[in-house]
Amino acid sequence: MKKIAIYGKGGIGKSTTTSNLSASLSVLGYKVMQIGCDPKADSTKNLMNGKFIPTVLDVMNQKGDDIKLNDIVFEGYNGVLCVEAGGPTPGVGCAGRGIISAFEKLEELKAFDVYKPDIVIYDVLGDVVCGGFSMPIRNGYANDVYIVTSGEMMSMYAASNISTAINQFKSRGYASLKGLILNAKNVEDEKDLVTNLAKEINSEIFHYIPRDKIVQISENEGKTVIEKDRDCDMAKIYIELAEKIINEG
Repeated sequence: MKKIAIYGKGGIGKSTTTSNLSASLSVLGYKVMQIGCDPKADSTKNLMNGKFIPTVLDVMNQKGDDIKLNDIVFEGYNGVLCVEAGGPTPGVGCAGRGIISAFEKLEELKAFDVYKPDIVIYDVLGDVVCGGFSMPIRNGYANDVYIVTSGEMMSMYAASNISTAINQFKSRGYASLKGLILNAKNVEDEKDLVTNLAKEINSEIFHYIPRDKIVQISENEGKTVIEKDRDCDMAKIYIELAEKIINEG
């Protein structure tokens, strides 16, 4: 089972990239589980026809210990298994703690043994890499990490912080950074800016995703680009990303 985590600043297109990656892997014949680790719980909605699924944290609050896997794991587009960790009410409790609770519940219910996915993808908010938000890069949850960024200053700042956090854990044998996924925002000199960032953090641009209006059109319909038009140029770019990740070490 291949286990990867995709980090990035909120609003950078991280969940869009992740859900299109999951859809791409599914059409390549892999069984995929995508676990959203953002309190907004919107990671998987474009795999679920635009619908928000119940979060692990909400179901735990409602049902206590009387939870079954089908209460928190939902089948989306082309069989992709969707999970949302969820988070507390804003201003109450710790969002990172929600991720920890969700991971513990999935382990307790032996989700990976039951579903046997070929690849598990953690979609993680990277504005603050503390506590629960660092869980996917600790304790063997994920082996490989990719950071989604653009050439925007705050996006690159977050990417730098995330890489620092990954390096803190790398010495303990945890996950390693495989590269940056440049999700273009058409910033001036964007490729040069992100190339320089990659050099500063001893990494590389792993894949380039150009800006294309079909991404937004697809999202407005609650779909990934892969579901909307599998033969379009953007779908091919996402499928190429999927193939590169599968073939990576």
